[in-house]
Amino acid sequence: MDAALSAALGLSAEEPVRGGCIHQCYRALRRGRPVFVKVNEARFADAFAAEADGLGALRRAGCRAPEPIAHGTAGRQAYLLMEWLELGRRGDFAALGTLLAALHGAQGPHYGWQRDNYLGSTPQQNDACASWAEFWRLRRLEPQLALAERNGHRLDAAPVWRLLDGHQPPASLLHGDLWSGNAAFLVDGAPVLFDPGVYYGDREADLAMTELFGGFPAEFYDAYNQRCPLAAGYELRKHLYNVYHLLNHLNLFGGGYLAQVRSTLRLLARAL
Repeated sequence: MDAALSAALGLSAEEPVRGGCIHQCYRALRRGRPVFVKVNEARFADAFAAEADGLGALRRAGCRAPEPIAHGTAGRQAYLLMEWLELGRRGDFAALGTLLAALHGAQGPHYGWQRDNYLGSTPQQNDACASWAEFWRLRRLEPQLALAERNGHRLDAAPVWRLLDGHQPPASLLHGDLWSGNAAFLVDGAPVLFDPGVYYGDREADLAMTELFGGFPAEFYDAYNQRCPLAAGYELRKHLYNVYHLLNHLNLFGGGYLAQVRSTLRLLARAL
């Protein structure tokens, strides 16, 4: 960590820790209290502000999430300072399912969010839309498809968002980027969520992503469905929600995801 940034934040005993593939992450002491610090170039300041906003939203909804302490820039670096949480090796996946169901019980006045934010390092638009199908088309699929074209990936994308015509779910508070790497457990086994990309939308979008990169154990889904059973049609809609994340991985990490994107788009096109 840059010495000037460390001094500006009043940090000592900084140690690098694992924290994802975008930012540099550290455990440090601040006024004798352990803290978690994310650091990157100054251009990431808005991403850190969005993350702090999302963490605050999760916490207000009753989720255990790291408390955001401060964010901003110092010199040429941006930072996000958070509560340090000691994580254990095992946890209660049933409690995680119940926690997610409770999060989805927090609902908003419309689809979207009070500010734009990020999915990884990709900007995520959150302006309100009247219908869920319109939101998913204009704020999720079309920006990713356009970015994929600019990145040189040729995709034959039918208007698959039409599969959402007539589907008008409650505007639930979503984590927004809920794969297994963004959920963990405290040493007592209690679940904790982090790295959100929050917005109000169809709760199925969160559930769908939990299935995308390895999935969660059965007890997670059992507990969620006991609290909030999924509606008919989810088994098709989950592919429409997950193609957004697959497109984002294609745009962030390259052509290794191209075949999976194309196969998912073909599956959805056949259902039109």
